[in-house]
Amino acid sequence: MNNYLESFLPMIKGAVQFTIPLSLISFIAGISIAIVVAIIRIDESKNRFIKFTKLICAFYISIIRGTPLLVQLFIIFYGLPNIGITLNPFISSIIAFSLNIGAYASETLRASILAVPKGQWEAGWSIGMNNFDTFTKIIAPQAFKIALPTLSNTFIALIKDSSLASVVLVTELFREAQTLAAQNYEFLRVYSQAALVYWVICIFLGYLQTKLEAKFSKHL
Repeated sequence: MNNYLESFLPMIKGAVQFTIPLSLISFIAGISIAIVVAIIRIDESKNRFIKFTKLICAFYISIIRGTPLLVQLFIIFYGLPNIGITLNPFISSIIAFSLNIGAYASETLRASILAVPKGQWEAGWSIGMNNFDTFTKIIAPQAFKIALPTLSNTFIALIKDSSLASVVLVTELFREAQTLAAQNYEFLRVYSQAALVYWVICIFLGYLQTKLEAKFSKHL
């Protein structure tokens, strides 16, 4: 029983020190990328520069969505040193996860923005707002409400996907579980405990998601 309880401590430590910070930083960075990409993709300007950036964004989304996250992580951590770019495991993981989240979330945000009725734009213009004010004060809040459930689920999925960082030696939750299992050979027990810790974290995040969605339903 003591071994069972003691096994939780390094896994919880790994979750607090690396899993949760890694997920939070990657998600924030990924959403920042997604916002920029989504805005570029919905821009209907005929400007050549805008058209070019839209092509770049489309290529970025295609290559990220068309390749496994694990492969992307390996390219950044193990591949980039071949061209003289060496990054530590934590930074490599943040870059890989951020780029991945950015590609998927950009499509979620783009669809959410387009889902807001065009009449909302006209309402903003009718009271003297320019495009920027109309977007930030009228369109964006409504789009965020639409996108919130999907973005929340994306973050929960990222918490679980962060276990892939173990392959580049980040001592997060699952890496700690691997170390423990290698020491005592109790693979079933240790990995089941790791699964339980992930499950508890996701239950808590699901609770926060429900509260957040309820709050925005009242105020938007």
